[in-house]
Amino acid sequence: MEQLVQKYLSTVNGDYWLTENEYDNLRISYRIKDIIFEQRSAFQDVMILDSYNFGRMLVLDGIVQTTSVDGYIYNEMISHVPISIHPNPKKVLIIGGGDCGAAKEVCKYEEVEQIDVVEIDEVVVKACIEHLPEVSGNLNDPRVRFVFEDGVVFAANKTDEYDVIIVDSSDPIGPAKVLFEKSFYESLHKALKPDGLMVCQSQSPIFHSDVMKQSYSRIKELFKEVKMYTAVVPTYPGGFWSFTIGSKQYINVNPSKVKNKQTQYVNEQIIESCFGLPQFVVNKLEGK
Repeated sequence: MEQLVQKYLSTVNGDYWLTENEYDNLRISYRIKDIIFEQRSAFQDVMILDSYNFGRMLVLDGIVQTTSVDGYIYNEMISHVPISIHPNPKKVLIIGGGDCGAAKEVCKYEEVEQIDVVEIDEVVVKACIEHLPEVSGNLNDPRVRFVFEDGVVFAANKTDEYDVIIVDSSDPIGPAKVLFEKSFYESLHKALKPDGLMVCQSQSPIFHSDVMKQSYSRIKELFKEVKMYTAVVPTYPGGFWSFTIGSKQYINVNPSKVKNKQTQYVNEQIIESCFGLPQFVVNKLEGK
């Protein structure tokens, strides 16, 4: 344990601090109560840390991915919004999503018959199910099939198979960079049924506006319908976060689908309002 503690945590007045470097110009620090889990997997350094303000958190290579205090916001928004658009999703693919939070939300829909979670790192899934139940919900549903392999390769080998694809990726650095490339979106388009749709997180409109616009533009080139929506996720830099939907056919939401789904953030009003974008975001997407 000491090796990862020394690599990512500093000590100030006897307290552990995790400091996340957000590119070159911003640092975010969290005071840490305890180190719950740490392991170097075949792909990355995996830690579950218990923090004072955000509770337990999943940290990969020193970067916070989700927390027990606000992780439900991101997971509900990336899951319920696309499912509120597709009238009858039977087969759902989640690429990434090793914290199991998105899968937990999709499981709330009885009409969904199969959920494939393609996560490259099995260590992440096992750690979150055991040590981060606030996010994973101790996921145990027979409809969920875990596939531990590269999501890019997996998607490239599928054709007309899924109703909804959720890309729950980390930041576009290192291994996750390819999940923001046009070739990957082309694979998703091919893997979707003729009336299928996909959603991905497209980063912060404030700090990563170029990535946001690039994601939107690339998806717009491939899909008949494209739409962006936003949410506030306190853990993520700036708090303000974007998601982009690409759809072959459907684009209108059915807010009533989220009724009685035992959500903490999403409700009918959120589903209706989240597509309203601030003017500076509209300008950015339009190239103004």
